[in-house]
Amino acid sequence: MRVVGVDIGSVKSPSKFAWAVVDSPERTVLSCGDDPEGAVQALVQSLAEHGSAVLAVEAPMAVPVPEPDSDEWRWLGRARTGEGNRPWSAGAGAGALATGLAQTAWMLARLHTLAPRATATTQSQRFTAGEANLLLTEAFVSGTGKPVPVTTGQHAADAEAAARATLTYLTDGSNGFPLVECAPRRPLNLLALLAGWADIPVPRDELHLDVLVIRTQAGPRVAP
Repeated sequence: MRVVGVDIGSVKSPSKFAWAVVDSPERTVLSCGDDPEGAVQALVQSLAEHGSAVLAVEAPMAVPVPEPDSDEWRWLGRARTGEGNRPWSAGAGAGALATGLAQTAWMLARLHTLAPRATATTQSQRFTAGEANLLLTEAFVSGTGKPVPVTTGQHAADAEAAARATLTYLTDGSNGFPLVECAPRRPLNLLALLAGWADIPVPRDELHLDVLVIRTQAGPRVAP
């Protein structure tokens, strides 16, 4: 399995956008960069060589929406379960969400141009069952789970951490991983929304299903 981790950020020079590719079983970094085109090319290569690809975006990609009842509006903007003091709707989370919408939309549209047969899902069980060849996930790299910067900078370290955590979750299982989810509120799945916007086939019911959000955990990191 191959995962492309993306740290969302400004693409103006000096770039705060970064991507990294981690492969199994060796779990080595195959390539990395600081431009969205490079991230898309890595996904295209994975689809061509392995028949599948995983994209882990480090930005809020699902938001909780209360039921349309008279008093439920009080829950609008509340943190997702598992976010702690890093809610999607405040500060850095809100900024990453806005930037991530545009950048992820571009990457998926570009991917559809280069790999028009790609089909997407945000549900890992559907991906494992072969119902789609592109899995879209969210990585939560923040707080105590933020890695020690490598010589190439914090953004590169975050992109690698996103890819590594996602790969570990998908290959070793969820044991020990603190997850983030919209439940008990209804999820608005932005990854499914963006895939549909980019004309990449994605099951319609996923608009209302939680995105797989993997919160990274702190660990030793040795700079290369």
